[in-house]
Amino acid sequence: MRITVVAKEPAPGRVKTRLCPPCTPEQAAALAAAALADTLAAVRAVAADRTLLLDGEYPVDGFDICHQRGDGLGERLANGFADRPGPTLLIGMDTPQVEPELLEAALAWLGQADAVLGAAEDGGWWALGLRDPAHGAVLRDVPVSTPDTGRLTAEALTSAGLRVLPLPVLRDVDTYEDARAVAGLVPGGRFARTLAGIALPVTR
Repeated sequence: MRITVVAKEPAPGRVKTRLCPPCTPEQAAALAAAALADTLAAVRAVAADRTLLLDGEYPVDGFDICHQRGDGLGERLANGFADRPGPTLLIGMDTPQVEPELLEAALAWLGQADAVLGAAEDGGWWALGLRDPAHGAVLRDVPVSTPDTGRLTAEALTSAGLRVLPLPVLRDVDTYEDARAVAGLVPGGRFARTLAGIALPVTR
């Protein structure tokens, strides 16, 4: 079993741009780095092979680095599955509240189905597990970053004849409101501490 974390180099102006405003690009990048750190910590606590599917450059210990390739996100995700053999749970870097126990359960459920899919509150998805990574090819034709991405992904999987089990719905961090809500779920995490240390500009 493998867990692959999809990540973008947390550089100002490249990540979490929807946090700006009220955050500056530097603050948004710091929050992205913190979310990634919490996610990686959860993955490290699980007995599984670990891969970082990375856009850009970012040093991480204990993970097999696989650089994203392809023109669009759907193609990059499909290639990320195809580039590493065996059952794989792919998760994003935008749910720092994810816990090792949930990841372990997802891997266990993947042993009972062809796929597992964790929907996000905004209509996307935060996790997708495939017993056969070749089935990731369906992602090439699924629109990404839309309110229907999660539903369309599930439909693409079932249309390919796969049995799909649902994972719990999580809220991912896109907006500042999301950031505050997610930080409240894990007040001791690096993400919450980073958010607490951000001094936002005073508006008049």
